[in-house]
Amino acid sequence: MSFVLGGAASGKSVFAEGLIENSGLRPVYLATSRVYDAEMQEKVDLHISRRDARWETFDAPKDVAAVLSCCTSDQAVLLDCATMWLTNVMLDEDDLATAQSGFLSALKACPAPVVVVSNEVGQGIVPENALARRFREAQGRLNIALAAQADCVIHVVAGLPQCLKGEMP
Repeated sequence: MSFVLGGAASGKSVFAEGLIENSGLRPVYLATSRVYDAEMQEKVDLHISRRDARWETFDAPKDVAAVLSCCTSDQAVLLDCATMWLTNVMLDEDDLATAQSGFLSALKACPAPVVVVSNEVGQGIVPENALARRFREAQGRLNIALAAQADCVIHVVAGLPQCLKGEMP
């Protein structure tokens, strides 16, 4: 597993898409976002426009395990992104510990190489509301767990990848 993280609009998704494209395997896109408004739809449409017909896309706002368990070793999976997955789990008030454990187990069990994209949210100001503070803490803990499990961790800043762990794929 490779783990690509960075701030909002840092270029992490474009970089991660390139990793999948360069793998030589059949590309799979596992989308975790939910579309609530026109702005989010525009962002989703932008991501879709960058992928050609070779990509197989699955929408899994929370149940990533179902998709990952069906993948094969001749595929390469881009899970974009762990931040939206966590948002969905928290907004639905699911048991976070159970959901995160299942998420990490599904990644480990997947026979295909997986690239997980996530946001680094801990470098900004302390949010003023309790939900935002809980989310920031949960995202930090999830990122730590993902980085620990990953073979390679890449931080993308201003479109520039920096390898933090392992070898750049």
